[in-house]
Amino acid sequence: MTAAKFPELLDAFEFVSAGAPFENSAYVDPDTGAIFWVSSEIELKYEAPDDLDTSNRYIAIPHKNDLNLGRDLVLSFVDEVLPGDYNAVSGFFRSKGAYRRFKDFLASRDMLERWYSFEAGATQEALREWCRENKLELSNG
Repeated sequence: MTAAKFPELLDAFEFVSAGAPFENSAYVDPDTGAIFWVSSEIELKYEAPDDLDTSNRYIAIPHKNDLNLGRDLVLSFVDEVLPGDYNAVSGFFRSKGAYRRFKDFLASRDMLERWYSFEAGATQEALREWCRENKLELSNG
């Protein structure tokens, strides 16, 4: 078994999470550590293995929503850092454009960089936990 490279796994996770669920996907081969990217929206430079859809060999890399890294993470951040604004921010998520409004809100309070740091740390922690649950070995390189 060859370990998957964490930076490559993180890139694939961000690719999957950049689109709506099921728009982009990526798979890791736990035996080789190879990662395969698939998209219904963009043409990629290489072909995925022929058995990607039919084999149990590959593990689908999750979307951020699968790891509670969407709205739930925003609300955790606000609860921890800006608890007095919790109701206002949770109200953003009642209509489209919630993340834009949330980021504009943070920018007006000079908290955007703090959010990005919080989000990056939570993402890495959640992805590493997902790897442990799937018995996927990682390397840092």
